[in-house]
Amino acid sequence: MASRSDPRSYDLDALRARVLPETDGEVDDSIPQLADADPDLCAVALALPDGEVRSSAQSDVAFSLQSAVKPFLFALALLDTDGEALDRVGIEPTGEAFDAIKLESGTGRPPNPMVNAGALLTASLVEGTDPDARAARIARGLASFAGRDLDVDEEIAHNEHLLGDRNHALAHLMRAEGTMAVGADDAVSVYARACATLVDAETLALMGATLACGGVNPRTGERAVPTRVARDVVSVMATCGVYDGSGRWMRAVGIPAKSSVSGAIVLAAPGRLGAAVISPPLDSQGTSVRGRHASEALSEALGIHSFDVE
Repeated sequence: MASRSDPRSYDLDALRARVLPETDGEVDDSIPQLADADPDLCAVALALPDGEVRSSAQSDVAFSLQSAVKPFLFALALLDTDGEALDRVGIEPTGEAFDAIKLESGTGRPPNPMVNAGALLTASLVEGTDPDARAARIARGLASFAGRDLDVDEEIAHNEHLLGDRNHALAHLMRAEGTMAVGADDAVSVYARACATLVDAETLALMGATLACGGVNPRTGERAVPTRVARDVVSVMATCGVYDGSGRWMRAVGIPAKSSVSGAIVLAAPGRLGAAVISPPLDSQGTSVRGRHASEALSEALGIHSFDVE
């Protein structure tokens, strides 16, 4: 087995330089703000169990979480429903696109919390009597994972809500099936604000590390969620976090992760570290092309593939 690098000294700028020449992929254009993203943006960050954060150039550039928010919505729904969310949403991979208009046959449940239907439902399950209260609860929860308050890009939230036709369709379908208790517009508006939350690579790495450390933020020492919740979330990230590419991801990278149309990837290697990569050009499955290459390189260099044998 090749010698392993120490995450405290691994050269993240060299890794960034290694993947930057990769020019495959297309920037998502579902809303204007995503279409305007810099295709040359590329950053990598690691957060370790003792709270140390290491990062490459451009790790302070802000971007919206988009689908990278889904593991954290699932965590908050599990916490606020005392685990009932596991009965309300499936946990099986779909083999289909993240926004497929499809629910489980016979149950009307979303197939898992990492696709849009599942995230719409989990966002509706957090505590709060109205959309504003649920959005505020999500903001507090995300802050506990990040170790700081996070801003929301109001223009992105507006366009996610206005242009999210498939999300509206999914919410109406779940309403029709009796799966979702809140109104369809309510669900989409809350989810849109969550997706529009702004982070940078360092912050997202810390959020991943909070999951990897059993729900405790390694920098602040604050418990965001119970250990069991963190375990459940990371387990579903491993099987469903990269949509219909999740099997290939776990074979090649071997680290539970969640991809995003903003080009973000959050990774959680249990007990070892959290990581984040941002680079907007995406492959056909909606995963950052440079992010995938960087994640493979990190896994190999640091020896953190979940199924490697010492």
